Amino acid sequence: MKDRILQLKKEKNAIILAHYYTRPEVQEIADFVGDSLALSQKAAETDADIILFAGVHFMAETAKILNPTKKVLIPDMSASCSLADSCPDEEFAEFLKQYPDHTVLSYINCSARVKALSDIIVTSGNALRIVKSLPEDEKIVFAPDWNLGSYINRMTGREMVLWEGACHVHDQIQAEDVEQLHKFHPSALVIAHPECPEHVLKLADFVGSTAAMLKFVATSEKQEFVVVTENGILYELRKQNPDKKFYALSDMHEAKAGDCECANCKYMKYNTLENILSALETETPELILDEALMEAARRPIERMLEFK
Repeated sequence: MKDRILQLKKEKNAIILAHYYTRPEVQEIADFVGDSLALSQKAAETDADIILFAGVHFMAETAKILNPTKKVLIPDMSASCSLADSCPDEEFAEFLKQYPDHTVLSYINCSARVKALSDIIVTSGNALRIVKSLPEDEKIVFAPDWNLGSYINRMTGREMVLWEGACHVHDQIQAEDVEQLHKFHPSALVIAHPECPEHVLKLADFVGSTAAMLKFVATSEKQEFVVVTENGILYELRKQNPDKKFYALSDMHEAKAGDCECANCKYMKYNTLENILSALETETPELILDEALMEAARRPIERMLEFK
């Protein structure tokens, strides 16, 4: 399957973009693996005729918005995102009527229609920097991730109005699980994603996006880490740092009675070699978006990409 996928990529001038949370074998055949910010940047600059996005639905939408004339394939159209789903566009539009004088910052983990209602799109990798760059007296609505917005408010002293959405993977992580795992590995540093709740982030030695965590680990003198985010990042962490040790929340079944099914995004795992091969062979499912919607959603994404 891998050989056939590589052959088809070459024949059709296709590029495969994959998120760090996908399966290891999917990351292996991807042309580029990254977090939401890096994937958006890569999608904006590609000269491929076909973009196959191994991630979740909103990511493929972003690629299509930035490449309206290119064919964008998504291996499984049901690869949704609980965070994006927590912010229905019609409800969000009604919510914004309460704050007509506010700048709307939306986390990239949202639908194209929510992006179209926004002024600037942000990612976990640049949200803090973008918020800090705005005037201190600027009124802001932040959506859809309550945990990320709360983290930014704490770090900046802002009082952004927050939409109450969440990623089910990060929001369900329990502080007691992190504490117990750390007790088994007391010399390890705890690294966490800012989509986690505050009580979890308080336990972290480092908080950052997936790309920031990878950079932190690579430059750290420490050799052991408790990883508090989706398990898919472990593949890249171990690949880049073969001499270091990583402990995931999914390992908790070895540390205590019962199974811990936390830190696993089933939607990311919908991407398989089988459906990637099928998508390249048939050039379906193809993501189609309305031109007016793409134009409206493109502006806030481009504003994000302007921030260096």
